[in-house]
Amino acid sequence: MARITYIEHDGTEHVVDVKNGLTVMEGARDNGVPGIEADCGGACACSTCHVYVAPDWVDRLPARDAMEEDMLDFAWQPDPARSRLTCQIKVSDALDGLVVQMPERQI
Repeated sequence: MARITYIEHDGTEHVVDVKNGLTVMEGARDNGVPGIEADCGGACACSTCHVYVAPDWVDRLPARDAMEEDMLDFAWQPDPARSRLTCQIKVSDALDGLVVQMPERQI
């Protein structure tokens, strides 16, 4: 299990324990965290679960694959270094302490 901090655009924090094997998106959805819409349900077919990963976590996550890279082109103000789709990040003990921030809006 990993404790993940989701930060809304306005600075409101939600600290959630997420079970291993789920995605960061599922952790937000299952715990009612606003700001991650997940319109496609985690199929990497939209960009509505876009977040900015805290700078100290960027290099600790698995690299983005080509499909995630393509979908991030549709995200609201993507950051080349920090943007990720939460449906593509699997939770494990190694993610304990992860911090992500939602953009102003999802598109």
